[in-house]
Amino acid sequence: MSGSASRRSVLAAGAVALAAGCTKYGDEGAEPEPPESPAPDGSTPASKTPAGDERPAGPELAKTSEVPVGGGKVVKDKKVVVTQPESGTFKAFSAVCTHSGCIVAEVADGTINCPCHGSKYRVADASVADGPAPRPLPPQKITVTGNSITLG
Repeated sequence: MSGSASRRSVLAAGAVALAAGCTKYGDEGAEPEPPESPAPDGSTPASKTPAGDERPAGPELAKTSEVPVGGGKVVKDKKVVVTQPESGTFKAFSAVCTHSGCIVAEVADGTINCPCHGSKYRVADASVADGPAPRPLPPQKITVTGNSITLG
C-alpha cells in the first residue's frame, strides 16, 4: 500500500507542477490580447514598436508611374495587386481570387480579372463586380513614398 500512496503523491505533485507551469508570474487572471484586425477603412494598424523604432519598408511593389489611373498592376511574386482608382490614390489587395485561389492575371477596364473562372473585382475597393467570387479581395497595407510603392 505504501507503494501506491507514494505513487499518488508523485502524480499529485506532478499535476501541481504542470498547473503552475501553465501560468506566467504576474499574469494571473490577465486576458490575452486579441489579434489585431483591419481598421474599418481596410488598413491594418501599425505594429506595436517602442517610440522611435521604425519598421523598415517592405519590398517595393511598383513605381507610381507603373500603375495607371483607373487601373492597376498585378505583382504575381508577391501575390498583390496595386490599383490607382483616382489620380494619386493607391490601394493594394491580395491577388488571390476568393473563388478558387488562382492569382488574378490583369487589371483592365476598371476591374481586376481572374483567368480561372472569370471573376472580376472593382479597382476602387476590390468588391466583386462579376462572380463566381463569393467575396472581395482582402486589402493589403502599402506605403507610397515619392515614386515608390512598398508593401507594409
